[in-house]
Amino acid sequence: MSSACDSCPSASKCKSQDSCPSLNKGESNPRPFLEKLGDDSHITRVIGVASGKGGVGKSFVTSMLAVELARKGYKVGIMDADITGPSIPRAFGLKGRMAATEQGRMSPVSSAKGIEVVSLNLIMDDEEAPVVWRGPVISGLVKQFWTDVCWGTLDVLLIDMPPGTGDVPLTVFQAVPLDGLVLVSTPQDLVSMIVAKARNMASMMNVNILGVVENMSYTICPHCGEKFSLWGNDDALAESSAKAGIDILDKLPLDHEAMKKVDSGLAEEVEADYLSNTVKKITDLL
Repeated sequence: MSSACDSCPSASKCKSQDSCPSLNKGESNPRPFLEKLGDDSHITRVIGVASGKGGVGKSFVTSMLAVELARKGYKVGIMDADITGPSIPRAFGLKGRMAATEQGRMSPVSSAKGIEVVSLNLIMDDEEAPVVWRGPVISGLVKQFWTDVCWGTLDVLLIDMPPGTGDVPLTVFQAVPLDGLVLVSTPQDLVSMIVAKARNMASMMNVNILGVVENMSYTICPHCGEKFSLWGNDDALAESSAKAGIDILDKLPLDHEAMKKVDSGLAEEVEADYLSNTVKKITDLL
């Protein structure tokens, strides 16, 4: 992906976009709404996973990224910022409640393989209860998931963001020092247009877009092994991404077995290495 960082003479020394004078035009405090991480938390990189609309498999991609990063030996956390549709705990089979530290801060719940998860569904008594909250209340909780959680030491924190370009994505962009954003889409024309809105919002907020993951890109016949496209126009997303100078990092099939495992809380048992290029993009930042 082409970005302002490619031609920056200080890029090799830059540790965080929020302190970059090139991206922020030399302003001393370019992000006045950034929230401070607690002293008991040390996170090397924060990566958002976003989509222009729902139903494209953003949470599935977030879960698989966490699993693949953890398998490579990295300490990973997931902030489930999709407050009205939290699905990360179910993907990892988490049923426990987030505990409080002696200082009154929240502690994440660990998966079987040590992935740290924070989600509204790990606070509520009934995971199926609807979240009938207004935008400011939801945004406030997302901020608390950043400021009031004892994350410990993480190499990567993945933020599963809600779809669209509304209050909560804006809160994440403004309050959390994102080091990169992975966009998730399917190959449809309409979705390609909508993901462009998310891309443009990220660009307006000076958030580095690592690339696009094309989900549900194809399926493989179980009998002959032939690859079949699921959509009429395979090139729609590729064309819109090329115009924006953004790479399609990985193309994921519609894998029924993987989806069944994730829906059953067995995300860490999915063996497929679908996201190798996206994982490399993230680990290159470490």
